[in-house]
Amino acid sequence: MPTLRVNEIFFSIQGESTWAGCPCVFVRLTGCPLRCRYCDTAYAFREGETREIAEVVAEIDAFNCDVVEITGGEPLAQKNVHELIRTLCDSGKTVLIETSGAIDISPCDPRSVRVLDLKTPGSGEVERNLWSNLNDLRSSDEIKFVITDRTDYEWAVSAIRERHLASRCKAILMSAVFEQRPGLEILGCAALHPRALAEWILADRLPVRMQTQLHKLIWDPATRGV
Repeated sequence: MPTLRVNEIFFSIQGESTWAGCPCVFVRLTGCPLRCRYCDTAYAFREGETREIAEVVAEIDAFNCDVVEITGGEPLAQKNVHELIRTLCDSGKTVLIETSGAIDISPCDPRSVRVLDLKTPGSGEVERNLWSNLNDLRSSDEIKFVITDRTDYEWAVSAIRERHLASRCKAILMSAVFEQRPGLEILGCAALHPRALAEWILADRLPVRMQTQLHKLIWDPATRGV
């Protein structure tokens, strides 16, 4: 039976994307080839257990929720993830895939929704962006930028305009690196106050949707399984 290395499965409120606020089942897979400076799920790099896909689907179904997000780590780093995606789509689920954009998204079931997290310079992984993924975007997909500072913001603005991103997907998302408390640094990356990002977006009349990590406002930011 096909298997996946799974870090955790849980039921929570979707905290990001245009699906923010919706109840959602999260499947966090183990492993990621990137090491973003602001990563808040580094525990998923190695922690997890090997599970049969049928077992994973049964656990998802038990929550009685039609929205499922497959995340990580980097979920597309495991080839068997595509069988999980197809199985969930076949059962009528809305399947969201949170991906770094460093791996080819074209094998994903066309019924799925890809949230492509384009890496900014502040992430330390900007060279890992697979720009050919933009050619496979559909009207239901979303693009996300995590902004650490003004340099990241200007880089994202250039990408949006030069690559005509607003016409390639459903929404462009921007979020500030989460400020858990004043002065906090995440793996050496200082948080950005969301007010600064909001003011930059408004000044430029940028065609984006600003987002927060809603789950971190509901629960303690360090809490797992939410």
